[in-house]
Amino acid sequence: MRCSALLLSLLFCDAVHAQRDAPPDLAFDRPGIGFAASTLPRGGVALEAGLPSFSRDRDGAGVLSTQYSADINLRIGLVEHLELQAFTSPWNHLRVAPRDAPAEHSRGAGDLGLGLKFALPLSSEKHAVALLASTTFATGSRDFSEGATQYALGASYEYSFDDRWTGALYANVTRGASEDSVSWAPSLSFSATDTVSTYLEAGFTDTHGEPSTGIAGAGITWMVTPTVQLDASFDVGLDDDSPDTQAGLGVSVYFE
Repeated sequence: MRCSALLLSLLFCDAVHAQRDAPPDLAFDRPGIGFAASTLPRGGVALEAGLPSFSRDRDGAGVLSTQYSADINLRIGLVEHLELQAFTSPWNHLRVAPRDAPAEHSRGAGDLGLGLKFALPLSSEKHAVALLASTTFATGSRDFSEGATQYALGASYEYSFDDRWTGALYANVTRGASEDSVSWAPSLSFSATDTVSTYLEAGFTDTHGEPSTGIAGAGITWMVTPTVQLDASFDVGLDDDSPDTQAGLGVSVYFE
């Protein structure tokens, strides 16, 4: 938790030096299952972090697993419609409590990943599409690593019904680390004010050789300043094979 507090302090120090005027179409990738169907302008930088995220699940044998993670995503605008991303979770804490047995604790860092995000140059202001190709390297601690390199290709489509309502559909394919999976997630966002937005989402994942999973939840974002966003979100499992509860707080800062 001290790591999260330090991270929060650093982010808000950056926010003090961030430019006051943000791009008119600025959109952060967090929170939510998918990502924004837009990219940062050339030279723009965004730092997005969980403070932290939380996951809780009890399996069929009664083992209760609780995990806290402080994930970080650094986005850098390279040229128009193209950005570089670097992501990791430098701090994780896992507690595994078997039924009628002492709980076990582990801490460590997660894997490191790199990605390229491309926003399609569309003429319509109602439609937006972006693709994100990424590679995740097995650099993390044993309990927080996939154990091998993973490759993923994701796509996000957004449609603006009007100035307040936006629908989105996200899809992602992951290969590697003995895990081939396909995920998709619809969502609906509502801009309550110029600075506060809410959303509903559902996510479904099919993994080769494993049961399918599904979650559903909601979230809220608040633009504290034109370049600083706070967020809160939660998801609940829709079946026995999905995590019982997922939740998180986060902050995102844009600067040049």
